[in-house]
Amino acid sequence: MKRIIEIGTLQPGMNNNIADVDGVMVGHYTISKDNIHTGITAILPHSGNLFREKVVASSYVYNGFGKSIGLVQIDELGTIETPIILTNTLSVGKVADGLISYMLEDNHDIGITTSTINSVVLECNDGSINDIQKRVLNETNLIEAINNAKADFEEGSIGAGTGMKCHGFKGGIGSSSRVFEINHKKYTLGVLVNSNFGSSNGKDLIIKGRLMGDLIKDYNLKQEEDKGSIIVVIATDAPLDNRQLKRVAKRAELGIARTGSYAGNGSGDIMIAFTTKNIVNHDKEQAIDIIERFSDNYINTIFKATVEATEEAVINSMLHSEGKQSFNGTYYKSLNEYHELFKDLLKK
Repeated sequence: MKRIIEIGTLQPGMNNNIADVDGVMVGHYTISKDNIHTGITAILPHSGNLFREKVVASSYVYNGFGKSIGLVQIDELGTIETPIILTNTLSVGKVADGLISYMLEDNHDIGITTSTINSVVLECNDGSINDIQKRVLNETNLIEAINNAKADFEEGSIGAGTGMKCHGFKGGIGSSSRVFEINHKKYTLGVLVNSNFGSSNGKDLIIKGRLMGDLIKDYNLKQEEDKGSIIVVIATDAPLDNRQLKRVAKRAELGIARTGSYAGNGSGDIMIAFTTKNIVNHDKEQAIDIIERFSDNYINTIFKATVEATEEAVINSMLHSEGKQSFNGTYYKSLNEYHELFKDLLKK
């Protein structure tokens, strides 16, 4: 995918998205008609059986105004064992139920002769644009999102991002990646966001260091405080343990702040980070696991990659989105309608 804006100094991967981390794929299911503007986005850490081959992971809740499922076990055991699913707030239960059904198809022993399953479902509230009470999403839609997963996926108003807004503009799914070298070996880190945060009329929006608020003079939404939510999923192939991944996840908020957010009271800011390096086998017979990880003295570059990729992913979520009419008649403009104000900041 063509890079729109260059943020930071580290170089992106081939597609500048989270799937530049080898094995990671992303799929969407989208509904956008009449009063319904919602969907599901699925992030697959690898293409195998995630219950049998778990990835090391951690989560970080910067502001807990959210209704996610699965974070407690991620932090307790330090692993993820299902695809990571994004959807809207009132669909979390239905989508999680579908995810359980999906995982049972290939793991008939779940809950019978082995442990139960920890579904990971994260949400943002798309109720400003989508008639959220209809709760139209179901198990079939969830499986379609997973089956649609690929490396070169779409961004913007798609999947879980269909009904999202960011800094008052149309938001949604955005992604970016960074390739970096530590001790003469190259690694990749990718970020995917579902952006649904920020004050309502672009007053606080910052693009690559430029405060846009005073430049956007004709935006017609009334001023509202920073609220909404953002989900950040971070993937890497760097060898890290779950403690280090939590430290990485924390740095995502710095990237969000660089776009003008101050994580308002009503904004659920939730991050998950995982590595594809240290696979944890469910049926492991050995009593001792050997985990490869960096010394903490070598992970500053990973922190920097996280901040840069998160900031760019948020901006990408808006630049890839077209304007959308809400079910209640409000029109949420695309940031691209103000292209003249920041075109000099974009990649030539």
